[in-house]
Amino acid sequence: MSSSGHTKTLSEIEIPQTITVRDLAQKVGVSPIDVMKILMANGVMANINQMIDFDTSAIVLSEMGIEALPEKKEEIQQEKADNVPLWRKIIAHEDPKFLQPRPPVVTILGHVDHGKTTLLDAIRHTNVAEGESGGITQHIGAYQVEHNGRKITFLDTPGHAAFTAMRARGAQGADIVVLVVAADDGVMPQTREAIAHAKAAQVPIIVALNKMDRPGVDVNRIKQQLAENNLVPEDWDGDTIIVPLSAKQRKGLDDLLEAILLVADDMNILANPKGKVIGTVIEAERGKSQGVKATLLVQNGTLNEGDVVIVGSVYGKIRAMFDYRGRKIRKAEPSMPVSVIGFHDIPNAGEMFEVVASEKEARQIVAERQAQAVKNVEKKKMTLEELFTRVQAGEVQELRLIVKADVQGSIEPIVSSIKDLSTEEIKINIIHAETGDISESDVMLASASKAIVVGFNVKEDVAARRLADAEGVSIRTYDIIYRLTEDVEKALKGMLEPEYKEVQLGKAEVKAVFTVSKLGQIAGCRVIEGEIKRNARVRILRAGKTLFEGEIASLKHFQDDVREVKQGSECGVGIKGFTDFAPGDIIQCYYMEKTATE
Repeated sequence: MSSSGHTKTLSEIEIPQTITVRDLAQKVGVSPIDVMKILMANGVMANINQMIDFDTSAIVLSEMGIEALPEKKEEIQQEKADNVPLWRKIIAHEDPKFLQPRPPVVTILGHVDHGKTTLLDAIRHTNVAEGESGGITQHIGAYQVEHNGRKITFLDTPGHAAFTAMRARGAQGADIVVLVVAADDGVMPQTREAIAHAKAAQVPIIVALNKMDRPGVDVNRIKQQLAENNLVPEDWDGDTIIVPLSAKQRKGLDDLLEAILLVADDMNILANPKGKVIGTVIEAERGKSQGVKATLLVQNGTLNEGDVVIVGSVYGKIRAMFDYRGRKIRKAEPSMPVSVIGFHDIPNAGEMFEVVASEKEARQIVAERQAQAVKNVEKKKMTLEELFTRVQAGEVQELRLIVKADVQGSIEPIVSSIKDLSTEEIKINIIHAETGDISESDVMLASASKAIVVGFNVKEDVAARRLADAEGVSIRTYDIIYRLTEDVEKALKGMLEPEYKEVQLGKAEVKAVFTVSKLGQIAGCRVIEGEIKRNARVRILRAGKTLFEGEIASLKHFQDDVREVKQGSECGVGIKGFTDFAPGDIIQCYYMEKTATE
């Protein structure tokens, strides 16, 4: 065995309570096949991704002359502390003597058709029927239920895209994720994606094993699948609670609510009802009669009617407030979802809100934020090119990747090869690996987790590319595996070939449109910023949206052909392949420059 020399220098090693065959082999620097051979000799048939418990790992290691030690809890705690839940950051500034337990906030994720909506409806109606006549009169994207005299808040948001949008915008609405898995179907691609999103957010996961009423359900098979995705069931010495239920027959719902309260007790979720009012926007829309209506989730403090609320660059004074049943209320305490009226414009779902002293202060904060947004318009991507420089500066200790490939058979070698590149200085963390083209959901996860998306033999869809540009997410695609791994390795060593970046030259506003023989439609413009150059690239913007990108065909100052026109001057601009000018259009002029890696 080529690596046996390596293992003899390890007299003892720390391992977790459960570990995959692959990861165990990686820890001791041997081939997974060597581990599988020892397992087989001891009567255990295990594949490369199979989870084995501590005792089994200890037997394997002892045959290699290594003593197995349980992983230290402090190290695990430190790892979790690196991604502190939002509510803990909020209450860190509050006086401890005013902190009180608040109801847990739960979101439900899972594969399509596995029963997420049915489960939400079953919990809502079972609970409401107990003492409410008429049920819930309106949908506000969230509701509260009571179990054993304690409240639980459920976010009725559409899946993991909304959940991750909150993280991408700096918020984290949910304390606990309930992952719905259909007992007759098992773990599916979207289930794995939901797990990746919840794990990246460091939110505890409870598995709701739904459709237990279906015939031929194999619970052990599903537990094995969950274990392979690092959700090890409690009865397998893991820490994932699995609740069997049937949402359709409304069986097992009390067990699920009980499990949620158990996990919440373990987390010790707190808030200060008298403290600074902060929370998350769940959803918002413009109604026909009442204007802008937004659902807010209060996470600290108490929100009152008449409060001035600010969200990003939108603010408003709360004119009316309703609970999830549609009843008019005057105040909302921590973990309570409320529907409010009073915003001047539609706030972004997933953004944080806060209460300020007056509308004057709100206007001042909005003005400052808008000025800052202009400065930040060139959003910096975490590209492979930048990585090495940031590692050297001590800013980054981890490269986070999302891997997409055409077939499952490609993912295994890619993930394995990339993981082998981890060094002492920088760890490679593959947040999510799945088959299929690069989607909006992948980009959203990358944005929230500050990750890079790498694809093998796949394309990115138009929506994903648009979102990647807006969110500053780097996407790289390859058709040869070793090129992909080579690029990651070069990035870690600081040798990667530079990419190109956009450099702004100037802007011109279209004042009039002329038809010129031989040249066609020409835009009569005034240069409002920088300069317009004959050999540069241009982008036509209308109402802030890009209409066309291309090159300048002709540039005139009065009757003369010129190479450049500076700010304050007028000019005639012709664009190759574009004639649909309108007064008010902005022509943005730029060139592409190689970015050199230091």
